[in-house]
Amino acid sequence: MVLKPSGSEVVLTGVFAALADPTRRAILTRLKDGDATVAELAAPFSMSQPAVSKHLKVLEQAGLISRSQRATARLSHLEAEPLREAVGWLMDYRAYWAESFDRLDDLLDDLKEQS
Repeated sequence: MVLKPSGSEVVLTGVFAALADPTRRAILTRLKDGDATVAELAAPFSMSQPAVSKHLKVLEQAGLISRSQRATARLSHLEAEPLREAVGWLMDYRAYWAESFDRLDDLLDDLKEQS
């Protein structure tokens, strides 16, 4: 049986794939401060503007940024909604981890009592 991913699963896959790269995460961090050009985004990196543009394309395909034209500049803008969906997915595991840590605490308490 082959499961077909739902629309939200496809979005999450793109978001997590885009976030897997540290350069793309750094670009998103920079965009929290406001829109920026490719040149502005490329400045802190030791890579060419075309290489940064490839990262921007991945971020745009994942829905994490949008791009617009202002005069002669092409600006990138942070789109945070896909990040909210990723956080929501991760939060589903919060209860699991809390329960796991509670069980570990209980085990450690039992081991201390046995000592």
